[in-house]
Amino acid sequence: MKVIVPVKSRHNPLKGWAFALLGAALAAMPMLLPAQVSLTTVVDLAQRNSSAVKLAQADLQKAQAALAQTKDAFVPSLTFGSGLPAFHTIGFMPGVPATFSGTIQSMAFSLSQNQYIGAAHFGIKAASLNLKDALEQVALDASTAYIELETVNRELDAARQQEAFAGRLVGIEQQRADAGVDPLSELLQAQLTAAQLKLKRLHLETRAGTLNKQLAVLTGLPTGSITTDASSIPEIPAMKADDAPRTTSGLQSAQMLANSKHKIARGDRISEYTPEISFNAQYSSTTDILNVLNTVDQYYAKNIPPVNFSSGFQIQFPLFDMSRRAKAKVSAAEALRATVEVEQAQRQNEVQIAELTGSLRELDTLAEIASLKKQIAHEQLQSVLAQLELGNGSGNGPGATPQLTPKAEQLARIDERQKYQEALDADLELSKARLSLLRALGHMEDWLRELHAK
Repeated sequence: MKVIVPVKSRHNPLKGWAFALLGAALAAMPMLLPAQVSLTTVVDLAQRNSSAVKLAQADLQKAQAALAQTKDAFVPSLTFGSGLPAFHTIGFMPGVPATFSGTIQSMAFSLSQNQYIGAAHFGIKAASLNLKDALEQVALDASTAYIELETVNRELDAARQQEAFAGRLVGIEQQRADAGVDPLSELLQAQLTAAQLKLKRLHLETRAGTLNKQLAVLTGLPTGSITTDASSIPEIPAMKADDAPRTTSGLQSAQMLANSKHKIARGDRISEYTPEISFNAQYSSTTDILNVLNTVDQYYAKNIPPVNFSSGFQIQFPLFDMSRRAKAKVSAAEALRATVEVEQAQRQNEVQIAELTGSLRELDTLAEIASLKKQIAHEQLQSVLAQLELGNGSGNGPGATPQLTPKAEQLARIDERQKYQEALDADLELSKARLSLLRALGHMEDWLRELHAK
């Protein structure tokens, strides 16, 4: 599988300050009127505020520290020490008295350690790709919530208009019922329509409140402080499953993690039969001043020199070590599991692409149907308004078509607003499915690039 290593984008400090100041201003003054915030700003704030992104950044720092740790095994470590006895020694001293000592140790040669270093490199790539995947997921969540809030607000405006038309309809039916023109059932039907439209408006208000809260949690801004800007939403491309699919950042991260585990397994396996060479050096300064009543030189054939230094290489050959063998088996099993998880994630992504592609065909057709219904309802409303103003042209004779009444106008207006909302709903579902397919096909980065360029 081809691996794509993400390239770090150039950081703009002024842009960061701008987002920080915007967030601070809105957080410090929650009583201000809602401000119009673009989708680009919402996505950037959501990515900065996301816990998932922060966790991914911490994992990247951990991976970088792990690489440094594996490399530092070949870097000499230097330790200093000094021995100060608490009481005078009686009899033979167990060690050479040293006022100062220093030790240098490092690994000089290890094939398994080289494998661990390679595993750490793959770990950094996996963490970087996981961070990129987290950023894309947050961008998808923020974009979906923002687009849905924009749609719900437009539906809410239409629902309030419907309520006003329903109120007029109830008034008209009340007059017609009082005049004995229409039965009471027509008035009750109009009141039922008004109640249903009120319930629909309340449902939309609840949904808008939930979306506002969701965006507030995502961005860290006060609830209700975001007013959507429809012009900041770029057109979502209509893609298909065979339109240049790419490997997603999540799958690439899983593959890099599997590669890392395979490197660890190889390192554990070769550590069973390959030697390791280490270097060490020791320096010590001895004296008998610390214990004048018991000179340590009297126990040796020759006096101990005041300055001592030794160095050398130590070679270890593993002949029989069951713990190393067991560790190699554990790491091999973990590597196999990671490989299977990558294959499973790939199959799940392929199934998701197939499902989204099939759903998109249906949603695209539903959106077309809803748009046609909206146009038909608009034309019918215009026809009703024209007949109310000019008459239907059939006259008043026997068999002539009855003239339309103001009741027909309100019903036509309610139906036109209803078809308008249905078209908005269909477009919203289509947009959400397209965004999900973009992410499944690995083209979320293209959407973000277009978003920031808008």
